[in-house]
Amino acid sequence: MKIILTQEVTGLGAPGDIVEVKDGYGRNYLLPQGFAIAWTKGAEKQVTLIKRARSAREIRDLGHANEVKGQLEGLKVSLKARAGDGGRLFGSVTPAEIVDAVKAAGGPVLDRRRLELPGHIKSTGAYPVRIKLHPEVTASFNLNVVAS
Repeated sequence: MKIILTQEVTGLGAPGDIVEVKDGYGRNYLLPQGFAIAWTKGAEKQVTLIKRARSAREIRDLGHANEVKGQLEGLKVSLKARAGDGGRLFGSVTPAEIVDAVKAAGGPVLDRRRLELPGHIKSTGAYPVRIKLHPEVTASFNLNVVAS
C-alpha cells in the first residue's frame, strides 16, 4: 500500500514522504491515527505543500542545530500555571505552552512535536525538557513551573 506521511513516524519517514507499507499497517494504524493519507495523484500535490511547510519549520543543517542548542542550553525558561494548594496544577503543562514559554524567554521558535517531556507535568517545580533538533543533535533545558 502506498501512503503519504503527514507526521513523522519513527523508522518510516518524515512528513511528505511517499512510502510503501503493508496493507494492514497502513489501513489499521497509520490512516486512522492521522499519521498518513492514502496515495493518489491529487494527494501527491499536497506533498509539495507539506514539504514546503516542513522546510520553513525545520532546522536547516547540523551547524544551525548546534547554534540553536547553544541558545536553548543557556536559557532560563519559566512557565506560569494555575495551581492549587501544595503546588498541584489545575490540568497539566502541554508542549505548546512550553514552546510559547521558550519563545517568551527569548529563545528560538521550536516545533512542539519534537519535545521530549519527562512525563506529565502536573505540579510546580523544575523539570528537564529535551528536544530533538536534528537526527544527531538533542538539546536539553530546564523548565521552571511556577504558580500564577
